[in-house]
Amino acid sequence: MTTDPWAERVAAIHRELGVPADYAARTGLPLVREPETLVEVSPGRTQRRHWLEPYAAARWASMEAAAEGDGIRVVLVSAWRSVDYQRGLIERKLARGEAIEDILAVNAAPGYSEHHGGRAVDLGVPGAAPLTEAFEHTDAFTWLTRNAERFGFALSYPRQNAHGIVYEPWHWAIPMDTTVA
Repeated sequence: MTTDPWAERVAAIHRELGVPADYAARTGLPLVREPETLVEVSPGRTQRRHWLEPYAAARWASMEAAAEGDGIRVVLVSAWRSVDYQRGLIERKLARGEAIEDILAVNAAPGYSEHHGGRAVDLGVPGAAPLTEAFEHTDAFTWLTRNAERFGFALSYPRQNAHGIVYEPWHWAIPMDTTVA
C-alpha cells in the first residue's frame, strides 16, 4: 500500500487541532498541495511580500493591469500561504477560546485552503478595511464580477456556498483543475 506523506501530514495537523475527521467529506473541499514553484507578485495592501504559482502570478498581473486600465485599483491582501501558516491562524483562534467549528466556517482547515495551491488571492481596495463583506459594495468587486473570469479567476465562496465557508467577496481563485497552458 502506498502512503501519501502530504495527506498524512495534514491528517496529523487535523488531529492536533481537533478538526473533525469528516471535514473533507462534509465540506467537499479538495486536499490542496503546495506548489513546487512560487513567484513574487505585487506588494499589495500592506507592502508585505506575496507569492503565487507562476500561472496564477501571470494571470493576476494581467487582471490587476486591466483593472487599473479601467480606473479600478485592487490590491492584494493575501496570496499563497503555507499549511503551517494556516495552522498558526487556527491555533491563535483556538488560544483565544474560539470553537473549532466556528473557526472552520471562516478559515479552511490546513491542507484544504485554496491559498496553499498558490492560485488564490484575497483582494481589497485602498482606504477600506480588508476582508469584510463591505468589499462587495466597491467598484473593484463590481469590476471583478464582470471581468475576473477572463483571467481565470472565480469567486470561491459566494453566499450559501456548498463548502460551509462564510461569504467572502474578497476571495478569488483560479480553480486547481484549470489546465496551465
